[in-house]
Amino acid sequence: MAFDFDLYVIGAGSGGVRAARFSAGFGAKVAVAESRYLGGTCVNVGCVPKKLLVYGAHFAEDFEQSSGFGWTLSEAQFDWATLIANKDREINRLNGIYRNLLVSSGVTLHEGHAKIVDPHTVEINGERHTAKNILIATGGWPQIPEIPGHEHAISSNQAFFLKELPKRVLVVGGGYIAVEFAGIFHGLGAKTTLLYRGELFLRGFDGAVRKHLQEELTKRGMDLQFNSDIERIDKQPDGSLRVALKDGRELEADCVFYATGRRPMLDNLGLENTGVKLDKKGFVEVDEQYQTAESSILALGDVIGRVQLTPVALAEGMAVARRLFKPEQYRPVDYKMIPTAVFSLPNIGTVGLSEEDAREAGHEVAIYESRFRPMKLTLTECQERTLMKLVVDAKTDKVLGCHMVGPDAGEIVQGLAIALKAGATKRDFDETIGVHPTAAEEFVTMRTPVAG
Repeated sequence: MAFDFDLYVIGAGSGGVRAARFSAGFGAKVAVAESRYLGGTCVNVGCVPKKLLVYGAHFAEDFEQSSGFGWTLSEAQFDWATLIANKDREINRLNGIYRNLLVSSGVTLHEGHAKIVDPHTVEINGERHTAKNILIATGGWPQIPEIPGHEHAISSNQAFFLKELPKRVLVVGGGYIAVEFAGIFHGLGAKTTLLYRGELFLRGFDGAVRKHLQEELTKRGMDLQFNSDIERIDKQPDGSLRVALKDGRELEADCVFYATGRRPMLDNLGLENTGVKLDKKGFVEVDEQYQTAESSILALGDVIGRVQLTPVALAEGMAVARRLFKPEQYRPVDYKMIPTAVFSLPNIGTVGLSEEDAREAGHEVAIYESRFRPMKLTLTECQERTLMKLVVDAKTDKVLGCHMVGPDAGEIVQGLAIALKAGATKRDFDETIGVHPTAAEEFVTMRTPVAG
């Protein structure tokens, strides 16, 4: 049977665009369907605009600390509308870049909602197109629990488009999105409360990292409320929100922001017309090669629920393109040693195993840890401290994990991730000469283990 396309990609986010572009570059006839915005969550309502807001929030500290270096500033004023307008302009520019990337690669772009009609057919805007392979790359969508008054809350999708900065913000959640947005709102001057139903946020991260960030956020005056959950939200006549907690307490806010999880975006996709199966959490089930139970249909990125990070989706997209159209270059995605950053204030950077995971995996570990006040702060009143930590296999000397809380943590850990990926030992770290004076050199000067 002759098909209209070799590959039809549904979703023009990071993974879908990567798979489409490179498949076309390998000689395949490719189409991409997108119903919202080019670039997906990351570019439009995720990591890119969020990082821009984090930069904006950080200036409050810079202004405060500048006096220690001899600067005298008049009272700083912040305008939310300016930040959002400039953010929107940058996102529009990136949308154009994604469009050009696709078109210049020879990919056919269909703008509208695509629905799978059968294992080889997609319908969009009233037209049907056949494809040898269909790739689902529709990503995820934030979800707000359906408690009474949930319609008064917002998710990250709306947070980027608020008309004005709320005076009092209640952020609900314990993951990295909640922590990052709490830092943004707090840094920009909103009275911010972070509410989480668990004992401590950032479950799955190294325990020392979680505790250190808790201490630093508390120092900065953020209201952290753990073991707390919302019963209902009521809108008041003046537009404010009264929030009833399950323990009987009440809080007042102008904005309730939920960051309690994301679901795979499969709405009206037509999966019922195929043999594609979902797992218990609703994600698309795939094998090691991203193939679903329907042999002609593949899936990748957030919709399969593995590691929900943009660079991982990019790697998966490349793997799919190579396997289908350039098999001699195919190599599977390695999910070990994936570095990641949390753009909280201060930042977190981490790669490899946490101390807890290393012990649970049966490793005998040596822990190297350093907490210090960065050089930049020695001329200021700021008492923020940086944390650096190495988790080392005591028998093989191999560095299993590297963790940091402090300025530019993500930038520093990216380089260390290469070392860990290459199998670096603690001796390799010790024999590497540091760059002085930097915070990063602390990673190669820690000599005495604090625990084993």
